[in-house]
Order: sequence, then C-alpha cells, then structure tokens
Amino acid sequence: MKGKRTADSKKGTKILIVILIILILVAGGVLAYKIVKDKENQETTVKEDEPMTVEIEEKQVQIFKGNDRPIAVMIDNHSDAWPQAGLQKAYMVYEIIAEGGETRLMALFKGVDVEKIGPVRSARHYFLDYAMENDAIYAHFGESPQAAGDIKRYSINEIDGIAEDGTTFTRVREKAAPHNAVTSMAKLIESAKNKKFKMTSKKESVLNYVTDEVNLEQGQGAISVTIPHSQLQTVKYVYDEENKVYKRLARGKEQTDWDTKETITTKNIIVTFCDNYTLVDVENKGRQGIKNIGTFDGYYITNGRAIKIKCVKNAREEQTVYQDLEGNKIEVNDGNTFVNICPTDAKVVLEEGV
Repeated sequence: MKGKRTADSKKGTKILIVILIILILVAGGVLAYKIVKDKENQETTVKEDEPMTVEIEEKQVQIFKGNDRPIAVMIDNHSDAWPQAGLQKAYMVYEIIAEGGETRLMALFKGVDVEKIGPVRSARHYFLDYAMENDAIYAHFGESPQAAGDIKRYSINEIDGIAEDGTTFTRVREKAAPHNAVTSMAKLIESAKNKKFKMTSKKESVLNYVTDEVNLEQGQGAISVTIPHSQLQTVKYVYDEENKVYKRLARGKEQTDWDTKETITTKNIIVTFCDNYTLVDVENKGRQGIKNIGTFDGYYITNGRAIKIKCVKNAREEQTVYQDLEGNKIEVNDGNTFVNICPTDAKVVLEEGV
C-alpha cells in the first residue's frame, strides 16, 4: 500500500507541474499581448498628437520687391505741367516746396516698366536727401547751383537731361517748354547702364511695409485730408472707400494721368511738418531750403484713418524712420505712398466725412 501511495503522489506532482507550466505560458502570452497592444496604442496616440504639416504660402510685399535699384525722377508740378505721366506707377512720391510757392515732386520707381514719365524738371538739393535714403539713381533736367554742388559732394549717380545726348529725354509738342521734357524707365535704365552705375540694391525699404491690412483702429477718421504747402499749392486727398485708396486733388483739381486720363490715387499718405526758408544766392530766384534733419511731427494716413507720428531723420543720407508716439516703427500698408513735406504751421485738416 505504501508503494502505491508513493506512485500516486509522484503522478499528482507531475500533473501539478504541467498545470503550472501551462498557466505560466498562458500568463506570459497574455502579458506579451498586452505589451504589444499598449505599444500600438502609444504609437497611435503619438501619431494623433503630432501636428499636421500644412504648407502655407507666405505673402510677399508687392510694392517693394526684387533687387532692382530704384530710380528717382524729378517731376514738374506747375499747373502748366498737368497732367503728369507715370506717377501712378511710382512706389513713393515726395512733394516738397520749391520757389514761388510751387511744389515739386520726386517719383521713385523700382522694377516697373513705365513708357512715359514727366514732365521732368530740374534738381533741388534737399530732394537729394530722399534719393540717397532710397539708394536711388537720380534723374532730372537741369539743376540749381546748390543741387549741382551736392551732387558732386555726395557722388550721386545722376542722369541729367541737360547733359544727355538727346535720346534719354525728349521734348514733346503737347506742352510748352520748360514743361514738356519726358522720359521712360527703359531709357533711364539704358542711360544708367551706359554710365556703369550699379543697377541692383540690397537696401531695405524706408517704409515698414506689411501684407496684413493696416486699419489704424486707434486713430482718427480721415475721409478727407487737406494739406496746404503754401498759399498757392494746397493738396487734398479724398478717400474712395470701395477701392480703399485716396484720390488726389491739387488746387481744387483732380489729378489725372497724362495718357490714361485715370485719377491719381494712393494707398498711403505721410505728412511731415518741417520748416522751409528762402536761400540767399547770386541768382536771387527765391529758391528754398528745408530744415529736415531732426525729429518732426507728422501723420500716417491710410484706409480712411490717421494717426500722429514722429518722423526721425538724423543725417541727409540716412533713412527717415517713421514712428508712432510710443517710439515703435509704424507698419505701412502694401501700396504706393505720397509723402507730403509741409511747413510746421501748415493747417492740415482731417475730416471724418466729406
């Protein structure tokens, strides 16, 4: 009996061992399955949490692009010169007082084809400041004694119609001299290349253009803007809400293009207040100078609204910095700009409605 119990005991032990082995294998399988599933779930979670890669096309400023060097052209603004040609294709136009209460314009072109520009008039020395800060080739038809001296002093790359061979500038019959000299971008570029001027520029824009619309929500209404440069020359801009640009008028007359007859418009207006004075020279023609080095009050106007700004120019060849009243560089809408430099006591009028 004792031998039988011993054999039964051994048999029971073997069965128990087999059962334990089976349980261990099952438990191992379950654990392995759980580990694999957890890993798969983790990978799925990571993939779900990963940010989606979406390619977004970055918007580029259109009014000031490429590395073509700007060309600045002096434009006649006498009433006998109206209408002018090419102003609408300029990315910036400076208007500053000249002699006799007249103003003169300097239009800046970059990377555009303009078939007619003009009437082109003579250089004034303070316009050189704004040609230099834009790294522009300077085109004009004659020059004042002060401009002639400064062109040499600052080694300005110039194209002078008086000194040209008659192919770059042409006198047209539609208007009387001296209000009838015209040129084109193609002719100016050809002349500049012949003179071995550098034709590209890495200089950044004077204005801080942005592609997102600037609406000046903290500013004041400016549906109509009146800027008196002198007793003779008053400029008015009237906002076209549908097209979000300002129409330009001078002395009560809407300004139009010479050839297209379309109204001249601008996206942006900058007003700078700085005083002018009469020069004393041997010619005694009442030519002007301006006190434009320093910090000056002004306005930035766009989309029917205006804010007060500071215009900072530390040297003739340095770029003007346009700041808000907290000292931040203002953002400017991607579009053309008229810069009106007028006397400190000019009674600029901003109206919320026309």
